[in-house]
Amino acid sequence: MKPPYDITGIILKLTTSISEKLGEVKALFLDKPSPNLRKKNKIKTIHSSLQIEGNSLSEEQITALLDNKRVIGPKKDILEVYNAIEVYDQINKFSAFSVKSYKKAHKLLMTGLIENAGEFRKKSVGIVHGKEIVHIAPPAQNVPHLINDLFDYLKKDEDPLLIKSCAFHYEMVFIHPFLDGNGRMARLWQTVILMHQYPVFEYLPFESLISQTQNDYYKALILSDKTTSATPLIEYLLKVIDDSLTELLDINVKKLNAKERLEYIADIGLNEFSRKDYMNVFKNISTATASRDLKKGVDEGILKIHGDKNQTRYSLNKKKSNP
Repeated sequence: MKPPYDITGIILKLTTSISEKLGEVKALFLDKPSPNLRKKNKIKTIHSSLQIEGNSLSEEQITALLDNKRVIGPKKDILEVYNAIEVYDQINKFSAFSVKSYKKAHKLLMTGLIENAGEFRKKSVGIVHGKEIVHIAPPAQNVPHLINDLFDYLKKDEDPLLIKSCAFHYEMVFIHPFLDGNGRMARLWQTVILMHQYPVFEYLPFESLISQTQNDYYKALILSDKTTSATPLIEYLLKVIDDSLTELLDINVKKLNAKERLEYIADIGLNEFSRKDYMNVFKNISTATASRDLKKGVDEGILKIHGDKNQTRYSLNKKKSNP
């Protein structure tokens, strides 16, 4: 059964904008970020998703745990982070269209935090926001077939995957298949779904923008529930994805220094290229900045230079490709 939603003008506008940005991301090789950016994005994603659920650890503490350093904090919060690290380390192994894979991810995420992690609930539950019960989930006996129907929709419906991932997010919160961890699983699995078609979503911390606009997130969920339509949440989530892609493209332009730009070029394995090609990857840096970067790369043995004047080309020095 297809989740209830309408394809509105806002949804069409956002999907078009996202598609254009995804094309730019691919053209700029941003779907293959440097190891440093990957690590930063993983930390942001884990911090944001758990912060929404009330976890008190900071990005610095999560970084320390990722580096196997000791951290002082609530045992539950530390365990949540360790579990999330395990899940995001294995994110490429999950199958977006598999109920079994979905349950396995929940088990990894919630082991030690609830009983029967990875198993659907056996009793009725309600969702509380503040002091108000905002949603009574479907009866426990209905959960298995509702989940199977939802995964069938995900696999077979012809709507764009971008829209289906958002509808899936809403339905998972609505069905509430587990006793706990449903919100973080809905957000995680939307990433897994999007990664199936767009690899950049492995490294795109759009959950940080959900965390920053948490009140709007809950408002969209509540409005979708009241109207029995996923449309408000789909519009909200598409806006978050669009903003996240804008931020990714802006980071590429504004926040990398020369060392990081050269590291990025080395990491993506860009073959022989000109200064113009380099500037196409790092848009809006000046010609002078590009020239300084490339000279630095040559001086430090990261790059080899070929030809001269208008025919000058650069290639990676494989013996020293890390600045």
